[in-house]
Amino acid sequence: MSDTGARTFEELIAEAEAASVDGWDFSWLDGRATEERPEWRYARLLADRLSRATAALDLQTGGGEVLAEALAGAREAAGGVAGEGARPGPALTVATESWPPNIARATALLHPLGVALVADQDEPPLPFGDAAFDLVVSRHPVRAWWDEIARVLRPGGTYLSQEVGPASVFELVEYFLGPMPPEIRSGRDPDRAMKEAEAAGLDVVDLRTAALRTEFRDIGAVVYFLRKVIWMVPGFTVERYRDQLLELHRRIASDGPFVATTTRFLIEAVKPA
Repeated sequence: MSDTGARTFEELIAEAEAASVDGWDFSWLDGRATEERPEWRYARLLADRLSRATAALDLQTGGGEVLAEALAGAREAAGGVAGEGARPGPALTVATESWPPNIARATALLHPLGVALVADQDEPPLPFGDAAFDLVVSRHPVRAWWDEIARVLRPGGTYLSQEVGPASVFELVEYFLGPMPPEIRSGRDPDRAMKEAEAAGLDVVDLRTAALRTEFRDIGAVVYFLRKVIWMVPGFTVERYRDQLLELHRRIASDGPFVATTTRFLIEAVKPA
């Protein structure tokens, strides 16, 4: 049974529809949904790379939450536990974002940390000069523009990213949309990302994948997730999918959490010196 099983379908739906979905903070789902985390701990890796960088760029930062956490980690590491070459964070840190609600949220969060937020449409060209950064990062980019990443990296610079992998949470997607064609299921392939990075002149030094258990414990969690991650079920509204939502609500109440598989991959590449 879901922890919210005593509440009605309408109550759960209304609460999820009223919740803000700005930014990339999923704390609203605490106790209502769970997702395993990759063993590599991206925020910790990012903090380490930031502690050694002089000029860093975070592409598609969302609400800036992950970058803010990593900058705090970098400064903590530089205070005593980091290795040789650590510093309290880059002298210059810039982030980009395209979605207006996230632009406002990231600006408010990151400006006090000394990070400049640039409104950008997430399409080439990036609004920066050649070899501007020794570190470029991105968590869950919609698309990695490898030629542009290589262009703005300095020789010897590093690109670090955690991306959504193929067919991620497709159990939920296909519940609403039906079976996806093979070319959709095989998209966001990590081996393809590696080949594209290498074609842009970068050397891939790390590539790891993870398949992670994800549970939705009530229908409000499903609605919130689909409102926030808008590309999972394009055009999702409660009204449009009310019958399927009600059926899923009854299924969770009788059988327990709806289980899906989240896929992620980590890729790190270096521009040859």
